[in-house]
Amino acid sequence: MAVFEVNFYSDKLGRNVPMYVILPTDKYYFGEKKEEIEAYKTLYLLHGVIGNYTDWLYNSRIKKYAEDHDLCVVMPSGDNSMYLDQGVDYYGEFIGQEIVEFTRKSFPLSHKRCDTSIGGLSMGAFGAMRNGLKYHDTFGAIIALSGAYVLDEETLIDVKEPKFPGETMTYKKRVYGDDLSAALKSDKNPVYLIETLAKQHIDFPEIYMACGSEDFLFEKNNNVDRVLSENHIKHVYEVGPGVHDWNFWDTYIEKAINWLPLGRSTAGKSSENIGLE
Repeated sequence: MAVFEVNFYSDKLGRNVPMYVILPTDKYYFGEKKEEIEAYKTLYLLHGVIGNYTDWLYNSRIKKYAEDHDLCVVMPSGDNSMYLDQGVDYYGEFIGQEIVEFTRKSFPLSHKRCDTSIGGLSMGAFGAMRNGLKYHDTFGAIIALSGAYVLDEETLIDVKEPKFPGETMTYKKRVYGDDLSAALKSDKNPVYLIETLAKQHIDFPEIYMACGSEDFLFEKNNNVDRVLSENHIKHVYEVGPGVHDWNFWDTYIEKAINWLPLGRSTAGKSSENIGLE
């Protein structure tokens, strides 16, 4: 299992940006024959608010899941952007276009839509759903865990005593734009995108959603599930015990990767399975 820490210049963000890339190129070793894979299937995996590109690698077993399935996982940093284009920082284009193009040029990745997925947790689930739908010609599957679908009518409310920076009007206008009412009816809103694209009869990506039944975002995830169902969009929505934490996300990212059409393979040699079949 190879883990690359990459820094490259992003034209969409106008600066050097970091990311981790998991690539199971050295999966078979200790004298065993290495399986040759010409082009890896890829999951672009997004972090949540106040997180960064290290979150998934340090807080979950994503490295093991990637190795088990011969899956490349790309983990960029999205700051607190909701992965939307804003001002001079085009986070949506960075995720939906630039990083896909860059990684495909830099690593042996499949260029096929059916081999390219996007996923994330909380803010990252919002970003995965929005950008997976907006760039539906690129992504064949979307994984959204505990989605922070917070761009709704409540966004218009000016919270007098915000408990979190994301509740402030300054933050909301920075990420969604000065006209919040217009943002609700734009492609910045995953719900609006679902309804709009359904009318266009596009080929929707496969969608996997999950949320903990005790998560404070549970009802917002239920609403997205309802909108998908009302528009006859095929999707999977799993609910299990859990809150907004890594115990839930680690459990369900494994379920989600098992759900992807990847095929299963044997685990590579590592400190946790030396001598095991």
